[in-house]
Amino acid sequence: MNTFGRLFRISILGESHGACVGVLLDGVPAGLVLSDDDFTADMERRKGGKAPGTTPRQEEDKPMLQAGFFEGRTTGAPLLILFENRNTRSGAYEGLQNTPRPGHADWVAQKKYGGYADMRGSGHFSGRLTAGLVAAGVIAKKLMEPIQIEATLLEVGGRKDIPQAVAEAMAAEDSIGGLVECRVKGLPAGLGEPFFDSVESLLAHGAFSIPAIKAIEFGDGFAAAQARGSEFNDAIENVEGHTRTNRSGGINGGISNGNELVFRVAVKPTSSINAVQRTVDMTTGEQTDLSVGGRHDACIALRVPVVLEAMTALVLTDLLMQEGRIERVLGQG
Repeated sequence: MNTFGRLFRISILGESHGACVGVLLDGVPAGLVLSDDDFTADMERRKGGKAPGTTPRQEEDKPMLQAGFFEGRTTGAPLLILFENRNTRSGAYEGLQNTPRPGHADWVAQKKYGGYADMRGSGHFSGRLTAGLVAAGVIAKKLMEPIQIEATLLEVGGRKDIPQAVAEAMAAEDSIGGLVECRVKGLPAGLGEPFFDSVESLLAHGAFSIPAIKAIEFGDGFAAAQARGSEFNDAIENVEGHTRTNRSGGINGGISNGNELVFRVAVKPTSSINAVQRTVDMTTGEQTDLSVGGRHDACIALRVPVVLEAMTALVLTDLLMQEGRIERVLGQG
């Protein structure tokens, strides 16, 4: 459903053009010091309008800690964080109920929810809901310290010149995809389980919960299919498990091996574009042309890195808690 995690559990809520979006966190230890300043940097990275190719929609995105927080510290009760939606323009979405966007969730949402889903701004399917994920990631990152997580946009449309590739897509009234890499330094060995709760399984689950993610690879991932074992295997250099190469991305047998955790995700082009696409009119059953208005990201990959960091932190914090590696933080900053 809308909940993820074992000991560190998150529930995501809200719609793009509803009153608010947010997240409910259960399992946050009591005594963790929090302030608005803790959220500022990551929330600013997630905002639209910061670079050409991102949506011009601007929201204040000031976190409202509604429960589980008292006098500057977490209480140990479920922590509720909300973000108000104030800058909404729903008119551009009125026609999409009958003419679903190719590549988007419009058609499947109608089939699953019988026409009752809130489609304004894509509703519960919108990237707007990642505001709550990023806020939850701020909490997780504080609990994980000194482990460091950094995600970077490597390329857009297969090109390293990101601004130029985005500009060309915008000039064509089109959108463009991208490749984002995430690296985690300082992660201890021994996290994860074989099979269903492997580190790869859980990180993939978290990554695919981010709108627009369509593929993932760990380490040299897909290149493994073209390699021999003598080429791909990482030589072990010492009893601490450090390896000469890191083609496995810091994971063996589903368990972290103490080396840097490295994985990449593919972000698809945004479905909402001004360029004409072919779809079907649900009222007539006939094919028709569709050009989507409103405010949209030409390249949503520009804003994915901080969201991917957040989901990575959420997964790893839960795993660290399961191994007893995050102690009570009562009285700590």
